[in-house]
Amino acid sequence: MKNRICNLLIGLAFVAAGVLLAGNAFSLWDVSLFFPGWWTLFIIVPSFISIIKSGPKVFNSICLVLGVLLLLTRQMPEVFTWELVGRLVFPVILVVIGLVILFRSCFSGHGVKVKPAGPRQDCAAVFSGQKLAFPGEGFQGANLTAVFGGLDIDLRQAVIREDTVIRATAVFGGIDIFVPANVKVKISSVPIFGGASNKAQPPIVPDGPTVYVDCVSIFGGVDVK
Repeated sequence: MKNRICNLLIGLAFVAAGVLLAGNAFSLWDVSLFFPGWWTLFIIVPSFISIIKSGPKVFNSICLVLGVLLLLTRQMPEVFTWELVGRLVFPVILVVIGLVILFRSCFSGHGVKVKPAGPRQDCAAVFSGQKLAFPGEGFQGANLTAVFGGLDIDLRQAVIREDTVIRATAVFGGIDIFVPANVKVKISSVPIFGGASNKAQPPIVPDGPTVYVDCVSIFGGVDVK
């Protein structure tokens, strides 16, 4: 569906450009494709197509906003000066990062809604480190946050009978998640000068439960082992 919409928009753009040029040739109108700031379309259009095709991501969202700001400097130079745009770049990046954290399911996710059978664990390490284990305990998911700190979550002896979701946010910190041998792991991440890795071994039980790890890494990292 998204590919069809993307192809439709690209096709309409070429048709519109062709009609405008043909109208100019027949002197029906005088429309110039090279308007002030036309070059910003090489930033705006690919970013917009990327958002439609792949969904909003950090990079394409920032590029779209910056492309629009650059276009405004050419269309409304008395309002949007280069100095103003320069001052807006960093705030725009901060806003996008904040939106990623608040609406992470839109920027990254598995498209799977797992309803926990019990309470989720909330674990946070801020300017500190924590090591947590759940030997013999039932595990229904967790919200993990590491800010200038580290979290070690040991689930190797935890009881996981159903699909579960772990949401992890690492900001200038790191999160290590150790999973049991009977689960599958699917990881999805939004890396902002950070990263995430899935080093878990293939499950010994092919039809075992799945642990979905949805993470945001900002100058930090999330490792599943």
